[in-house]
Amino acid sequence: MSTINPHPEPNPPTGRLRLVVTILGLGWLVLSARLVQLQWWQQHQFAGKAEQQREMTEEIVARPGDIVDRQGRLLATTLTARSLFIVPAQIREPRVIASSVADALGLNSDDLFERISANSERQFLWIKRRLTDAEVESVKRLNLPKTSSGFRDEYRREYPQGTLAAHVIGLRDIDGVGRGGIEERFDSDLKGQNGQRHVARDSRGHVIEILDDNLQLPVPGRAMRLTLDVVVQLYAERELDNVMREWKPESCSAIVIDPTNGDIVAMATRPTFDPNRPQLATAESWKNRAIADIYEPGSTFKPMIVGFGLDRGVLQRDDIYHCENGEYRMGRRVLHDHHRYGRLNLTDVLVKSSNIGMAKIGERMENSRLHEAASLFGFGRKTGIELPGELSGILRPLKDWTSYSTGSIPMGHEIATTPLQLITAHAALANGGTLVRPRITLPDPDQLAMTVSANSMTTPTIDGETARWIIEHPMQEVVTRGTGKKARIPGYNVFGKTGTAQCLSPEGGYVHGKYISSFVCGAPVESPRLLALVVVNQSSVGGETFGGKVAAPAAANILRQALVYLRISPDDHLLRAAANLKDDDLE
Repeated sequence: MSTINPHPEPNPPTGRLRLVVTILGLGWLVLSARLVQLQWWQQHQFAGKAEQQREMTEEIVARPGDIVDRQGRLLATTLTARSLFIVPAQIREPRVIASSVADALGLNSDDLFERISANSERQFLWIKRRLTDAEVESVKRLNLPKTSSGFRDEYRREYPQGTLAAHVIGLRDIDGVGRGGIEERFDSDLKGQNGQRHVARDSRGHVIEILDDNLQLPVPGRAMRLTLDVVVQLYAERELDNVMREWKPESCSAIVIDPTNGDIVAMATRPTFDPNRPQLATAESWKNRAIADIYEPGSTFKPMIVGFGLDRGVLQRDDIYHCENGEYRMGRRVLHDHHRYGRLNLTDVLVKSSNIGMAKIGERMENSRLHEAASLFGFGRKTGIELPGELSGILRPLKDWTSYSTGSIPMGHEIATTPLQLITAHAALANGGTLVRPRITLPDPDQLAMTVSANSMTTPTIDGETARWIIEHPMQEVVTRGTGKKARIPGYNVFGKTGTAQCLSPEGGYVHGKYISSFVCGAPVESPRLLALVVVNQSSVGGETFGGKVAAPAAANILRQALVYLRISPDDHLLRAAANLKDDDLE
């Protein structure tokens, strides 16, 4: 009879069980080894990585420098503004956020929703930068979650004078890059040098601590002082507005220069733009026509040719020219004057602006001297003014000139200039025969000596006595009894020259019925302080719009207001004489 053991022995472990136990044991062993490795051998490495993720280097943007006029009046400055950003990855209801934010900022909600959706994985997205104070308050009232949105301070460029001198100043775009004018030409000086700081951020990217180690403070941009005078600039721009209303041209420009040192006191262009609202500007309004329009100068070029011919002894002041009663055959071409002039002395050739008289002067001087004269007065090359976009005009090589050129060049044809080149050449006549490089910026006091030396790069053109004769006789008589009578200014002896030229066609030749009207004038004759130039492109009313009719009144008004503003006293004797003139005398 068998007995039952109340405590049977367990079955011995099978091979499968032993395998499982072995694997589990090895796994725990590997895990323990890895923990030891992390704790002891790689602790510093991972701690460093964690610290790097918590700390980061942040750029501190430098404040751009101001731009002021010669009297220190603000033309461009920089303010602090708030910019709105979101964290798309943290947004759960993008349609709701897009709708509310768009309403607050005047944006299109559908466009904003598409932007958020397209960047749904990103940790940062600008919504609108450089908000106004009203826009900031509107956003704050939305009570957006701080984990998914916020403000950052940025700099906003402001132009307190609006459109005034816009082409000279230029603007800074949304990323702080200078575009056009002084803003572009001196971008590196104006923007300064950015700094750096180390900050600690939390897991959501918010700054929780600013670390002072290795702090690099930003260097603010350098302030720029211009030669412009805001008041004279305003006079010039108002006159251009009047020209646009009265004559309805495609465009016009004006420049006022101090002939003694080349300082540009005013430079204006129409059409124009507001640098505070560049998005509203038209394509035609960006161009600074004072330095980038090229056109045939016409009769405004004649005084330089006469002055050079006198200086070289080819012409004499008492020369007489027969102007063939208004029609002169020169080779295969026939030249005409607007009036049937007979015999004219050298002065009257300029006063009456006789093309035939100038053609005969060209025959006497020949092409080589004509080309030398144009080159010596700066035509065909940039003036070197501190503005981007200046063109060099057109002065073809002497070898390309023909017998046509002999008659055309003295009349201001077959050559193209910019307004700035032309007034710079006239400034050489006004200051006694020295071509001075024009400038638009003034030096800092501690850089004065260096800059004056650099700007004193001058070129002698003709002798002082000849230059004075051109100013005091032919050019003054242009205003007193010639084609520029509308430029008379009571109390001042004014000199000037009219110009009327057909517009060049891109296909070659001229555009019928389209003219460039110009007038340059200066005062006082005894010691010229200012020159003013107005160029009017393709007036659409008034028929053949002569420079003495369209441009002369505007140039004279600019000059008159500037002389009074700068306290250049009139001559009492001239004032009394002007008061006795009849109205018919001023026509």
